[in-house]
Amino acid sequence: MKKTALIYWGKGGNVEKSAKIIYQQFDPETIDFFALDSFDVNNINNYGMVIIGGSTVGAENWEDATDDNKWNEFFRTIQKMDLTGLTVAAFGLGNQVLYPEHFVDGLGIFHAEIAKTKARMIGFWPTEGYQFTNSDGTHDDKFYGLALDEDNEPEKTETRVQKWVAQLKTEMGV
Repeated sequence: MKKTALIYWGKGGNVEKSAKIIYQQFDPETIDFFALDSFDVNNINNYGMVIIGGSTVGAENWEDATDDNKWNEFFRTIQKMDLTGLTVAAFGLGNQVLYPEHFVDGLGIFHAEIAKTKARMIGFWPTEGYQFTNSDGTHDDKFYGLALDEDNEPEKTETRVQKWVAQLKTEMGV
């Protein structure tokens, strides 16, 4: 079975911390860990599953097509590739208290961008237990991936990650 790649952005904060917690749920022989700026997107088809993760930032940051927008560059590149057979899962960080109207909107962006490829998305996560008013990262009472709130619910991260990774492994047939 092909390895998993875990790719996250940005570095040094709660996204990286959460990515490390997810990484620790896997056998290190089965997963490679990358900050987005160190991942060679041309190697994406060497993996059976790719886990991507980031935080919800202002829409202007996602839509900015400049060279320093790492996710934009990543998604523009993979749209030109045949990703048939690749499975993608996503995790996103948000703040339910300060931004209840846009909680983990980034998961919606991830989903929309992956939907433009032939990759299969898994790992949808229930919205039950979260306190927010709106999110572009949901559909039918599920997030498009694991939603984490390190600002207000850091004590729930470990349990959520364990359950989500177990779900991914089941969905992948591992």
